[in-house]
Amino acid sequence: MDTFTCIRTRREIREYLDKPIGDESLLRLLEAGRLAPSSKNSQPWQFVVIRNKETLNKIASLTPTGAHIAKALLAIAILMDGAKLPEIDGTRAIQNMVLAAWELGIGACWVTNFYEDAVKDLLGAPQRMKLVTVIPFGYPKEPKTKRNKMRKPLEEIVSYERLGEHSPK
Repeated sequence: MDTFTCIRTRREIREYLDKPIGDESLLRLLEAGRLAPSSKNSQPWQFVVIRNKETLNKIASLTPTGAHIAKALLAIAILMDGAKLPEIDGTRAIQNMVLAAWELGIGACWVTNFYEDAVKDLLGAPQRMKLVTVIPFGYPKEPKTKRNKMRKPLEEIVSYERLGEHSPK
């Protein structure tokens, strides 16, 4: 799948098949995250792979928006250590991972609103670290389908040279 098709067709997946993600695919996801750019090439991330069902259930209970974590057979926590803007560098790694997953036929869904201290304790992470997210990954229950994303037209969001100038000169 080419990059643009991957970007155009990827969607959030919250329902997963009971099909494990193999080690080769997992390594591909982790490598995609590792290869992301970071501020001053600091690479401040730590990735925690979570496959233990009890741990996945506990993490799901520690966020009001991530019950679907309990439905996954695999999740990856993205923790940042010493980053000046942890959400930015972390998100760059996360986006690489979810796009690489989609290319492999694996779905993912960003989760927010964690009880961060409790999740870090569960994962053995020091409190100084920033938990950006725990992303569940899995093979989608429903097959990939061609569908258009609901997005504003470019004419509404693109300006040329100055905000509000909607045509190139």
